[in-house]
Amino acid sequence: MTTIHTFRSHPAHEPNPHAAHTARSEDGGSLIEMAVTLPLLFTLLFCFMELCLAFYSHDMISEAAREGSRYAIYHGATCPTSASPTCEATATQVNSYVTGLGWPNLAGGTMTVATTYPNGNENVGSLVQVKITYVFAIHMVFVPTNSLTMTSTSKAYIIQ
Repeated sequence: MTTIHTFRSHPAHEPNPHAAHTARSEDGGSLIEMAVTLPLLFTLLFCFMELCLAFYSHDMISEAAREGSRYAIYHGATCPTSASPTCEATATQVNSYVTGLGWPNLAGGTMTVATTYPNGNENVGSLVQVKITYVFAIHMVFVPTNSLTMTSTSKAYIIQ
């Protein structure tokens, strides 16, 4: 004759003795995992943000150099109008135009603008060069240097 064995399951109000032992053995495991993982995650996050600021800053100075050379090529030596008998752009005027563009300097670095005329004059067909030097401040711990110097140069021929 065969006997049928029935297994009694643990009701909801009775704790499972095996589950209590497992929970006690892993009490601090998640806390240790969080303590190790969270600083690494934040470090990667802030490194990524700093890298994005560096790329933004390089794009900002590149566009500012292009805008400065555009300003200079349209304000050469032969651009008098009836309202302004002389509207030529000197190096000082181009430098102040570029620094006054008002683009946000999110990284907080310092920008230096240098405009030169390699041909020696501002006549039509002469070359104008706008060079921007930007000192990008690095705000990260354990980085041996605290700044990065970026440069961007734009050259164009004066058209009027």
